[in-house]
Amino acid sequence: MEYKFTSANFEEEVLNSEIPVLVDFYADWCGPCKMMAPIVESLAESFDGKVKVGKLNIDEEMDIAQKYRVMSIPTFIVFKGGQALETSVGAMSKDDLEKKLQKVL
Repeated sequence: MEYKFTSANFEEEVLNSEIPVLVDFYADWCGPCKMMAPIVESLAESFDGKVKVGKLNIDEEMDIAQKYRVMSIPTFIVFKGGQALETSVGAMSKDDLEKKLQKVL
């Protein structure tokens, strides 16, 4: 299941999560973000129950994007135990993104 993260649920769903979380910082107008969408969706299914995978729209949730210094999109941040462990910027292969998730399991 792919989550939608917002300012209202970010603390509960991401920072207080019992399992690692991958947050895809994106915007609707971003070409590379659209290209990554099916990959993120696929990872959400294959890691269901092991890693929360979701998206955060930077245009709607600017406060969170600024807090984590998201300057370019797509940006992927892996959180574990309330901490941002790894940040990746730009489109990447499914294998590369999957490896980043495997590292935190």
